Amino acid sequence: MTSANDDTVVLMKRCMIRAVIALLAAVVLLYAADFVVLKVRIATGRNPYGTVTVRSYYSIAKKNNKVEYDYIGTEDETCTHSLFPQGGHNPCWYASSHTERKIEI
Repeated sequence: MTSANDDTVVLMKRCMIRAVIALLAAVVLLYAADFVVLKVRIATGRNPYGTVTVRSYYSIAKKNNKVEYDYIGTEDETCTHSLFPQGGHNPCWYASSHTERKIEI
């Protein structure tokens, strides 16, 4: 014989599993839609890519627990006008907020 508490626990577990599956399905569908929109932009030539200027630095650890930073220069990084990384490029909204690259030596 099962009690009402056992039935409630089982029902809650089912609801949680369904919610997680629904969330994963929504993320997969959103990524697929983002991919399709980018491919349509590429096919129609409607500016699918952008550029962001990135400043690069060498981060050199010294013996006295200090760090020296040497400026390398700037370079243009290609980004995509999308929500997620696509085609090996970061989305422009992300790349524009990460304009410094530190290279540790």
